[in-house]
Amino acid sequence: MKIKAIITGSTGMVGKAVLLECLENEKVGIVLIINRHPVGVQHPKLIEIILENFEELPSVKDDLKGYNACYHCLGISALGMNEKNYYKITYNITKELADILYEHNSNLIFNYVSGVGTDSSEKGKIMWARVKGKTENMILNKGFKDAYSFRPGFIVPEKGVKSRTKLYNLLYLLFKPSFPVLKKSSSITTTTKIGKAMINVSLFPMNKKILTNKDINALAK
Repeated sequence: MKIKAIITGSTGMVGKAVLLECLENEKVGIVLIINRHPVGVQHPKLIEIILENFEELPSVKDDLKGYNACYHCLGISALGMNEKNYYKITYNITKELADILYEHNSNLIFNYVSGVGTDSSEKGKIMWARVKGKTENMILNKGFKDAYSFRPGFIVPEKGVKSRTKLYNLLYLLFKPSFPVLKKSSSITTTTKIGKAMINVSLFPMNKKILTNKDINALAK
């Protein structure tokens, strides 16, 4: 099976990593990316849609037909955000995308980038964890052919990808001398491994639907 993938958030650290792995992998055919800004990558199998406001997703819904995988890496840090705005970006946009894709092709595999500490009960005290949990639950219960929630913890960036959050980039700079040692730990993953795991879980289904760093590392092999 050739993967025909839609990727969101490919100007961010995880999304860019997933994009690079998809472009390098011969099992991936067409790659459609949806971003607010150009990603600056040229490739024969790459199609790019610029959508400055993701609330306008319905305007490009006809361009989303014919794909069998979605790697939804779009996200934003909750630092300094109130729940209303975080909910709008994290849950509402994801649901809009899921609704459109399900309408066009319920036989699609949907991979969602969540995060370690996400609250599946949707009732905890931590705002971002509740919203992420609600988003996860919506995706996993939508009815797609298959769906997975990736919950990475610490991620070591590779192949020149960078976070769009300045604080995270500062932390990565501080930890950089330790990267060779950190990458040997099964509880720490890399951007490259996340990309490989996304592709592999699309080709080889798993019973486990919520994937931690250890699962991601195993899938990437």
